[in-house]
Amino acid sequence: MTKTLHFGRVALPIATGAALLAIGGCANMGGKPVSTLPPADAHAQLYDARGADRGRADIYREANGLRIELVARGFAPGTYGMHVHAVGQCTPPDFASAGPHWNPTDAQHGRENPMGAHHGDLPNLVIEAEQIGRATVTMVGSRFEGAGALLDADGAAFVIHAGPDDMRTDPSGNSGARVACGVVVKGSGGD
Repeated sequence: MTKTLHFGRVALPIATGAALLAIGGCANMGGKPVSTLPPADAHAQLYDARGADRGRADIYREANGLRIELVARGFAPGTYGMHVHAVGQCTPPDFASAGPHWNPTDAQHGRENPMGAHHGDLPNLVIEAEQIGRATVTMVGSRFEGAGALLDADGAAFVIHAGPDDMRTDPSGNSGARVACGVVVKGSGGD
């Protein structure tokens, strides 16, 4: 069973009960390999300032927007802000090259801000002790390509921050330093 939490334009599906077993336990049924997800339309391989692998965000086009499937590795337990940023560059050490949050509608920042939110504003990533961070987020109303879309002329980047996003403070939610970044590129990367 899947429940969905809604954050403005962002819908966050939460797998529960048998759905978790189906996701985790059906990679091979009766000797026949089972494909779990179609190839991504785009992806961002995430790295920290030292170049260490910190996970991956796969992006899928859907009828109502874009869905992100995130796996984050190497993070301590805690809550981290995560956003789609407006420029497809990830120059260490501070990843400032990724620019501000993706904001094609010139809104203010934050799901709890009455003047928000940016298209790139996402729910916080919560990582439990001894767990890999995982999230599924749907950016409702977001487009994949073209002017004002995710993959516009200067591209986009997926960024994880050092602290939680307060969901209110413009322009960045006080989420701290950018600790992992990945340039969004077309395709699944496994082609």
